[in-house]
Amino acid sequence: MSTAAVQYELAERVRATTHGGIAAVHAVAKASGLVGQIDKRVRVLKIHRPYHESDHVLNVAYNALCGGKTLDDIEHRRSDEAFLDALGARAIADPTTAGDFCRRFAGKDVEALMDAINEARICVWKRAALSGTDKTARIDADGSMVPTYGECKEGMALSYKGEWGYHPLLISLANTQEPLFIVNRSGNRPSSEGAAAYLDRAIALCLRAGFESVMLRGDTDFSQTTHLDRWNEQNVGFVFGFDQNKAFARLTQALTDEQYRALQRHAEQAFSARAERAKQPRVKEAIVREKQYKNTRLIGEDVASFHYRPSACAYDYRVVVVRKNLSVEKGEQVLFEQYRYFYYITNITTLTDEQVVAEANRRCNQENLIAQLKGGAHALHAPVNTLNANWAFMVMASLAWTLKAWMALLLPMTQRWKHKHQQQRHDWLGMELRTFCQAVINVPAQVVRTARQTVIRLLGFKAYQPAFFRLLDAL
Repeated sequence: MSTAAVQYELAERVRATTHGGIAAVHAVAKASGLVGQIDKRVRVLKIHRPYHESDHVLNVAYNALCGGKTLDDIEHRRSDEAFLDALGARAIADPTTAGDFCRRFAGKDVEALMDAINEARICVWKRAALSGTDKTARIDADGSMVPTYGECKEGMALSYKGEWGYHPLLISLANTQEPLFIVNRSGNRPSSEGAAAYLDRAIALCLRAGFESVMLRGDTDFSQTTHLDRWNEQNVGFVFGFDQNKAFARLTQALTDEQYRALQRHAEQAFSARAERAKQPRVKEAIVREKQYKNTRLIGEDVASFHYRPSACAYDYRVVVVRKNLSVEKGEQVLFEQYRYFYYITNITTLTDEQVVAEANRRCNQENLIAQLKGGAHALHAPVNTLNANWAFMVMASLAWTLKAWMALLLPMTQRWKHKHQQQRHDWLGMELRTFCQAVINVPAQVVRTARQTVIRLLGFKAYQPAFFRLLDAL
């Protein structure tokens, strides 16, 4: 690497920003009706001088999209004149005002904010014809700890892991990996607390959007037997993990070896169809054997099913059992073999036992969404001092990930290039937020304001810009 003498100068007339894609994000927010829905439904300001509720909400979301990790990072955005010109704003709220806005929220106000976002979400889904591509909406539920080291966080509590913090509930749509509802709770609350009510709201939301059917998925904490009959009568499918009990142990022992079938995972089927390639040496396993550590190794998996009626239910449901054959070893010596059983309860008769297990395993993809909300959008954090204020912040910051998903869903498709355009939509939906921001948002751009319009000249080329301009044409 070599260069001549370098001299830096400050341009006097040209205004440029490193976030050239932010105007397109704002265009999506307006085209979806999000701005109008927030101003219509959320009422936490007595007067609007100079900001409306939507200005504050989008300020937090755009800060996350531009790489901000804390509320203090908003200061970088409000001191960037070209960034303000791209949004058509004279000013945006400073970090202190943003924190004060979060503290104005009561529980009903956060609910109104989520309803506003979901109303706009329905418009995006219908415009993208999402229900036509996948007629079953898969709704996932899970909880996640948000630890905090603060001493004055109202509503925090000690979790079962010994961490101080909050334990928010996340209800998401697996089809697009969008967070539908985020509910902040004290750190000592169980994962499933209050989940049934928000699952019902998510079901109604998806049916309004045009989905023909709904499938609920969750781990063993969410198999709430008091609600299974009600969901079954509403023709809502579910696949939940189920904890082992005495009845399951008795029914499992009654199964014969002939009733079990070998379980082949989807990944194994995909790799078996390809040409075999050389395997890399298993370094970790070699060390475990050499040091003669105790090691549990999976030998095989079998699947079977039986019918079971939970004590709180009036109907029988199919329970799929996965039997894992494990070998407990020490060095090269096999100590003993053992079986472990995992159970899944479902009311869906059209799925085979293997497909039920696959649906339950695909729910684990929600952990990737939680990781993005934590490390990408920094939404699952607690920067303010009350439970409701942190709840409001979580919903606002998670809007950064939602807007990314909306930009992907609104990518237009032509019949001639349908396969290519579908792949682009799939790539944008599955992209990490950091990668998406680097590819689409953080593009150096010159901002020129004229009497009638704002011209944004991108100063560099990136691979995703053809799709980016196709989205702008559609908007």
